[in-house]
Amino acid sequence: MPLDLVFYAVGVVLAVLVALPLMLAAGAVPAALLSAPPNRHEFTSRRVVVLGRLTSLAGALLMGLGAWWAREDHRYGEIDFIGFLLITLVGAGLLTTGFGPLPSRLLEILGPFSERLPSPLRLAVRDLSDRRARAVLAITLAMMATASGLSLTIIAVGTTAQSRAEYSARGRPGSLSVWPSPAYLGPFSAVDVATVRATMERELPGVPIAQREILADSSWYFEATAESVELPEEAVYWDQAIGDEKLLRYLTGDQSTPYDEGTAVVITSADVAVDSVTIHYEIDGKLGASKTVRAIVAVTSDPHMETIFVPSKMVRDLGYQLEPTELIVDPALHRVTVREQQRLDDRLDDAVAEVRVERGFVASTGWVPVAGAAFLVALGCALTPGFGRTANARQARVMRRAGGGSASAFRWFCAARAGLSALFGTVLGAVIGCSAGMSLLWPLTMRTTWEAPVRVPFETPWPAITAVVGGLPLIAAALGALFAREHQRASAPQRSDATRVP
Repeated sequence: MPLDLVFYAVGVVLAVLVALPLMLAAGAVPAALLSAPPNRHEFTSRRVVVLGRLTSLAGALLMGLGAWWAREDHRYGEIDFIGFLLITLVGAGLLTTGFGPLPSRLLEILGPFSERLPSPLRLAVRDLSDRRARAVLAITLAMMATASGLSLTIIAVGTTAQSRAEYSARGRPGSLSVWPSPAYLGPFSAVDVATVRATMERELPGVPIAQREILADSSWYFEATAESVELPEEAVYWDQAIGDEKLLRYLTGDQSTPYDEGTAVVITSADVAVDSVTIHYEIDGKLGASKTVRAIVAVTSDPHMETIFVPSKMVRDLGYQLEPTELIVDPALHRVTVREQQRLDDRLDDAVAEVRVERGFVASTGWVPVAGAAFLVALGCALTPGFGRTANARQARVMRRAGGGSASAFRWFCAARAGLSALFGTVLGAVIGCSAGMSLLWPLTMRTTWEAPVRVPFETPWPAITAVVGGLPLIAAALGALFAREHQRASAPQRSDATRVP
């Protein structure tokens, strides 16, 4: 298939995965407006409420179905991944739409019970019910924003735990490695390795550079084995490592490790005794040749660095040609700073070399600003019922009479109105967001390759969820009181005595 058709197909798939759930979720807004009566003396549309319940039930069933199908810890195909993810996303969109009539229904239910509440809360509920269309729109938008932020938070925390389990180190902690660009599909050329080494020596003057090599012809067979030694799957160099004495001391992390061109070194964390290594190779294109060479054991505490080191000269003596595939700066000799890494990365052409410093697993934080923006949108939506002259003029007079002329009574009313709007939005949003986030984690952590580890237990950020659900209403209440504006209506002008009718 041509490359442009591949990109086109991927774009179509991504558009469907993103656009369809968003379109379904956007149905919550018209559903909320259709369910809202003109005033508090009329009832919420029962037909819309029943339809919303059926829609939310269908969405919950689809989310559960997508999570159930993706629950197994065996390998899935890419089509399975897209299908299960799309089903769960569609379910989340339907669940959000089905929750659209709930804000109006909650205000209707809360109305009779509010008569027993203090006057600021009672009048806040009455004000939201009187202007039902505006109130339910604000609550619905706050609900959708809260659901988006919480679902993103849950997914980010869960996938981070899975990514941490899948992470595999590519060197000793703190080491700098320069590989050929992935577009090369092979080792460095002689010209490129000279350029890369010269650049490294210029940016890191006086720092020794170790070099790992591989066979120039990858189709040739070469393997080094040792009895009673089995390398762990997480080892960086699962086969043998070919290089010079700098590479050996980088692998062991000990600058005093003895080096001999005729001696292989078994680097292991196990307590084993090894005095020889068997090298299997081919002669004139025929397999079956082997050679036993002297070996010593070097103990390492890092299982990622376990391997069998073979000196370059030993491999060349067998008739093989070697080419460099990795240039390394040993952290025991020089700790590369972030600025040095950036400077070196800028100097090297991305089409030639790839620069990386092994700093262990670093969790992505790119989702934090997005989730924070969603929560800010929810907060702003919760405050909108208090904006405008019609929202505050009559209420200010009522609160002044109820509070004996005190201006603080009106501020308490504004705080209660904003806090209730935010509370309804965040609670409903938390139900949607937690359900969607926990369901989406199953297809998002599916194994699509044999190398991926099994799914790890999910980490649900309950403290963050509690902080959002409890904190947003309190912040909204404080801001509502802070930005309270009475907007007193101007009184009618008085007529003079000359124009007064006798």
